[in-house]
Amino acid sequence: MVIGGGPGGYYAAIKAAQLGKKVTCIEKRDTLGGTCLNVGCIPSKALLHASHMYEEAKHSFKNYGIDVPTVNLNLPGMLKQKEEAVTGLTKGIAGLFKKYKVNHAPGFGSLLTPNEVQVDNNGEKRVFKAKNIMIATGSEVASLPGITIDEKKIISSTGALSLTSVPKRLLVIGGGVIGLELGSVWRRLGSEVTVVEFMDNICAGADNEVASKFKAILEKQKMKFAMKTKVSGISENADGTLSVNVENVTTAEKSILEADVVLVSVGRRPYTANLGLEKLGIQMDKRGFIEINDKFQTNIPHIRAIGDCVRGPMLAHKAEEEGSACVEEIFHGVSHVNYNAIPSVIYTHPEVAWVGKTEEQLKKDGIKYKVGKFPFMANSRARTNADSEGFVKFLADAETDRILGVHIVGTGAGELIAEPTFAMEYGASSEDLGRTCHAHPTLSEALKESAMATYDKAVHF
Repeated sequence: MVIGGGPGGYYAAIKAAQLGKKVTCIEKRDTLGGTCLNVGCIPSKALLHASHMYEEAKHSFKNYGIDVPTVNLNLPGMLKQKEEAVTGLTKGIAGLFKKYKVNHAPGFGSLLTPNEVQVDNNGEKRVFKAKNIMIATGSEVASLPGITIDEKKIISSTGALSLTSVPKRLLVIGGGVIGLELGSVWRRLGSEVTVVEFMDNICAGADNEVASKFKAILEKQKMKFAMKTKVSGISENADGTLSVNVENVTTAEKSILEADVVLVSVGRRPYTANLGLEKLGIQMDKRGFIEINDKFQTNIPHIRAIGDCVRGPMLAHKAEEEGSACVEEIFHGVSHVNYNAIPSVIYTHPEVAWVGKTEEQLKKDGIKYKVGKFPFMANSRARTNADSEGFVKFLADAETDRILGVHIVGTGAGELIAEPTFAMEYGASSEDLGRTCHAHPTLSEALKESAMATYDKAVHF
């Protein structure tokens, strides 16, 4: 029994069915795919791609010798393409459920007893019995005290995917992945975007050098930042605009920022309410995450949990890996997820991607390391594409040369990060990757050169 049909839950359900097990997957939404597919990863990437194409056509095509007399935004058409992408993929998962004979139980699932799950589908209730239960309920949008999200003027990431017009001024609270991605979408489409961030740098979790370079690039794109600043309140003016009260956390200086729409993007919290966890005594930490052991077991061993509702990064691919490993643990007694080889990606332009340790983490842990860097401005493919912002940064153990972390800011970073992730999964050294032949001319050569710079010297820089 799987409670939750998101990336972790549906993936686990299919894996279990492929092993010949009888599986039921409960999902409270009308469609499968969870937050990621319905109102998260997938629709946001559709808008990121479409808005990038619009910006390229409007501002960059002329640099390539392409003259386009007029470029007009058709926002309804752009939103329609996004919805078509989502619909096609959700239907695809439903088709896989049919193919592998996974029973899809629509409705809200909650635990009645250690072996019984109730499904409430608009008042129609059914009870299922299961030998093994997996909780994969994901996460939900977090907000700030005193700020009410109405999805009209004060919006979450969900509302930011469906605005019917381009706001003149968009204020984003939070300089994390979601805020920067969706802020980028609406900036490209014409909004004046200001990001208010509590910390002294954007992209929490990213290497500081990469985050600083990325912020500089976004500022060149005319995105504004108010760093080390907190939001204390939002009020609506007579003309329908919003006044946002902010305060610098260092100087305590207060000011007011004006906006037409405010995007609250301060993170997500585990979705664990009303699941019957407290009734069964399933342990959670103070933030609401379900506590599990290395076998994904709660304190009731046959009830397991994966994905955003447990510890670790809130990433769809992390949930998938845990779903697969959890199924293997249940039926084969072995599982494996290397949490040090879980990549992260920010799908702006340019993209940011990283895997493994940051330089700051290595310093904190007292690990001796080597650094190798290579700029895309010295990469032939990036130069021929006239798109050479950013660099690749390798971190390797000073004694063994084993790769400890790789950090990229540049076009295609989300695709490029797969190679060093694979290398780290199998314990490769920077020399292993540096001595691997890469096709020319490709962006991937920047990985090779950065690896070479780590154990020896890059050739082209």
